Amino acid sequence: MSGWNNNYGGNNGFGGGGGGSGFGGGMGGGNMPDTPITLPSGTDSISSLNFNPAQQDVLIASTWCNKVMAWRIGGQIGNVQSKPLAQITHKGPVLCTAVAPNGIVLSGGACGTAKMWTIGQQPKQIAAHDKPISCISFCTSRNLVATASWGKKLRLWDTRNNKPSYDVNLEGKAYSMDSRNSLIVVACSGRKIQIFDLRYLGQGRKPWQTKESSLKNQIRCVSIFPNVKGYAAGSICGRVAITNFDDRDSKNNFMFKCHRKKESDASNKAKVYAVNAIEFHPKGTFATAGSDGQFVFWDKDSRQRLQKFDLPNETPISACAFNKNGNFFAYAVSYDWSKGFQDAHKYPRNEIRLHPVKDSEISPQTRRHR
Repeated sequence: MSGWNNNYGGNNGFGGGGGGSGFGGGMGGGNMPDTPITLPSGTDSISSLNFNPAQQDVLIASTWCNKVMAWRIGGQIGNVQSKPLAQITHKGPVLCTAVAPNGIVLSGGACGTAKMWTIGQQPKQIAAHDKPISCISFCTSRNLVATASWGKKLRLWDTRNNKPSYDVNLEGKAYSMDSRNSLIVVACSGRKIQIFDLRYLGQGRKPWQTKESSLKNQIRCVSIFPNVKGYAAGSICGRVAITNFDDRDSKNNFMFKCHRKKESDASNKAKVYAVNAIEFHPKGTFATAGSDGQFVFWDKDSRQRLQKFDLPNETPISACAFNKNGNFFAYAVSYDWSKGFQDAHKYPRNEIRLHPVKDSEISPQTRRHR
């Protein structure tokens, strides 16, 4: 992987080297004057966020206190508003959500079951695993729901019955999953990335590709490019890997460091934080959210950081999402369990905030050359 200049400087631990290439520095950031959404009293950590593609002003969130909640949002910069719509309950912590193109909400959790829910109606159970369902997605090319679990299983479901159409063994516990068109990418334990093409899944039910990630630590999140030519994966060690599906495009694969903060002393060391979420914007740029209380907008094609935003006191950001048009960015200020249960009391704050996205913050930039 080729090295790239960046403007972080060589003394802050953010540059290339150590197997990673850097992003060019972009606009700086500051504290975020974004609008909070009112959460019910006693809400626990937020595990996922999704906007409804059929009604882009509807936001969905799941929590560790067994709930899936929905709000309607609206307004503009300086006057963003939210209104609670409805909520449902699982029998255990809800770990993942997704929304189908027709607006049906999908959710899965620690109880090993998945539900589908039309807002305003009663939910229906559609899937089950022996272990917690950690990932869920709607596969538009086949009208199937994909669920993946800590039991090393990927299952695809026709929602008209409770039996899986496909049952596939994974090489590890599923930690993150994304799907676009006919492709599913699953990030597993052991740094394994497994890629499935639904056009050929019935032929032996084997993955199209199985790779060991270039990231050297556990993968936390994965997201497929909007043009479906590759994916971005983030790890617990503050790195993101950009990988193309076609080996002929491997020259465009690279890795960069992010979500790190320089120690206050003169040691030139940096604290390293997990990349909790990666979400692509309709323009093809993307956001990362980390345990350091930052979210950052990036342009992978020009390899530049576009904009960085900081929360005070390093409160983790556990999840994030753009709406369909990309003019709103939601992020969850919440403990992400990266330091175990023993540190949960240090992060009692649970909040969802709405950031109106300016075109200047997220638009692709001209590539800089050395």
